[in-house]
Amino acid sequence: MLLSIVMPVYNEENFLREIVARVQAVDLGGMERELVIVDDCSRDASPQILATMEGQTSINPQAKPFERPIRVERHGVNQGKGAALRTGFALAQGDLVLIQDADLEYDPEDYPKLLAPVQKGKAQVVYGSRFTGERRIMFFHHWVGNKFLTLITNILYNTTLSDMETCYKLFTRQALAGLVIKSDRFNFEPEITAKILKKGIRIYEVPISYTGREFDEGKKITWRDGVVALWALVKFRFTD
Repeated sequence: MLLSIVMPVYNEENFLREIVARVQAVDLGGMERELVIVDDCSRDASPQILATMEGQTSINPQAKPFERPIRVERHGVNQGKGAALRTGFALAQGDLVLIQDADLEYDPEDYPKLLAPVQKGKAQVVYGSRFTGERRIMFFHHWVGNKFLTLITNILYNTTLSDMETCYKLFTRQALAGLVIKSDRFNFEPEITAKILKKGIRIYEVPISYTGREFDEGKKITWRDGVVALWALVKFRFTD
């Protein structure tokens, strides 16, 4: 099987090399992987860093090389995380598709946890929950916002998720078939969750570790994105 890891990037010069090195270092047994990076018109040194990675199979001399060269796609204008993921999903060739943020909040060492339910035939979609594993404690208002949006998801879609907004989402190619994602920004998370659930697919959750960063460390999501996410949950419950 081939795992496609899709990584949206916007102004992540401080973390890019490290996160790609960590992705390369993960032992997935015999599973092949490809890394698809989408630069959403970064304004820092991210484009220059990505230029040194593009087409390479290794940036970490201590780890097994990628089975396929790193692919980099570039947006001419900044469009948002959702748009970057849409581009990445269209380029991904894997049997499985996994989202990886371009920072160090999420640890690629958790990939085997995410993959296990699919490999055992238990799931088509797996979410990594930040609230059931070890984690760096987030600020109270961030916790409340995440919990509130997850609660609304559970009410509207008759499910029992613990973390709808998690970055770590793993999909089989079959689960993604026919999905049309319209959201350009952080409302990607509620939209894809809504559409997966409306297809009748039960989401499987596994605990992951989480080291959340704050705004002075480069975090980008704000309370305004929470309002947009809430509207997306309601809208996609009743429309396509």
